[in-house]
Amino acid sequence: MPLVELELLDIDGRVAVGLKVNLGNAPLLIIKGSKGYMMCGYLNVDVAEKLGDIAVVVTGVKEFKDMLDGEVKYVTSKARELGIREGMKGIQALKKLL
Repeated sequence: MPLVELELLDIDGRVAVGLKVNLGNAPLLIIKGSKGYMMCGYLNVDVAEKLGDIAVVVTGVKEFKDMLDGEVKYVTSKARELGIREGMKGIQALKKLL
């Protein structure tokens, strides 16, 4: 398995970039849209908030599909301004990040 993987994700004709870093027991996952990003639980939402990022967290994931199918657990205030809320499906949040 490669250390780093990049994948272009077609979401209703718009493109997001998925980054997967295979670490120890679980991968670090990020999906970057034009307005913000989704991240796994490895990354710190409090730091994203402090930096003013538009970010959401989906936890317990190992693949990009898991992020899209999973439930948003945390959002920054800037993501909330886009209409993203805890409990949304990842795919719904990502569409707002594109």
